[in-house]
Amino acid sequence: MARKDLLELASLSREEIDRILDQAVPFKDLFTRSVKKVPALKGKSVLMLFYEPSTRTHSSFEVAAKRLSADVTNFDVFQSSVVKGESVRETVETLQAMRTDFIVVRHKRSGLPGMIARQTKASVINAGDGAHAHPTQGLLDAFTVKEVIPAPAGRKVLIVGDILHSRVARSTSSVLRRLGMEVAYLGPGSLVPKACPDGVRRFTDYNEAMAWKPDVVYLLRVQMERQDVQYFPSLREYHRVYGVTPERLKRLDDEGIWLMHPGPVNRGVELCDEALDYGRSLINRQVENGIAVRMSVLYSLKPGGEE
Repeated sequence: MARKDLLELASLSREEIDRILDQAVPFKDLFTRSVKKVPALKGKSVLMLFYEPSTRTHSSFEVAAKRLSADVTNFDVFQSSVVKGESVRETVETLQAMRTDFIVVRHKRSGLPGMIARQTKASVINAGDGAHAHPTQGLLDAFTVKEVIPAPAGRKVLIVGDILHSRVARSTSSVLRRLGMEVAYLGPGSLVPKACPDGVRRFTDYNEAMAWKPDVVYLLRVQMERQDVQYFPSLREYHRVYGVTPERLKRLDDEGIWLMHPGPVNRGVELCDEALDYGRSLINRQVENGIAVRMSVLYSLKPGGEE
């Protein structure tokens, strides 16, 4: 696709989504080879600009860029002039002078990657902005679902947890619905918006949600750092009412339901320890697929609008 940036999934056509997912397949095939690199982005530079902590997304993008033979620069925000009061715009102007080709941005402020994209010729990829969007997480989740459910149209996904603060819920539900899947939200009434997107079911009771017969249960991390008030009594109570307990795990197994989580997992909150060894868990596969999908995204974008 002759597109400069990836800021949110709503900007992508269905054809572009399919192309990214299809293109990720041969990239994933590289992982089993003795040489796991291709020269697709040789001579290009990728700047990692993370204003929030990250392990999976950051390392996934870094590995993806290096496997495409790009040069990677990690911008350490906390060792930079940002701590002296330098604005994001000043930082971007400084980095733009280095002629970087791609900027991967994570920031707590919604819309900031879009602002950066308007100021630079580099291709900007949103790696998570506030509670707004996380497009590559949505794409890797869609890729993972399609591996186990090749014909996803008409199948059901139940997203459980802190919907209110979750950029993952927004991006993943958006792309799965574009693939024709039915999506429902489950969580405490205080954390599931009453105004859900059109066509998205809303549940606050676990048993009612399971009676909906989902094919995939997607658990979200409880984001205590984004909760400025107490949305539920305690983490123990949350696990009892909405978490996957050993009893609920058995029910998932009996009904052949796939299990997903974007990580990092809060043990004893979203998942019991036994769930980490669950045979239909796709959690580790999501991590692996993140590299392939982000390789596909980097390969698809055109810095400066070049063809």
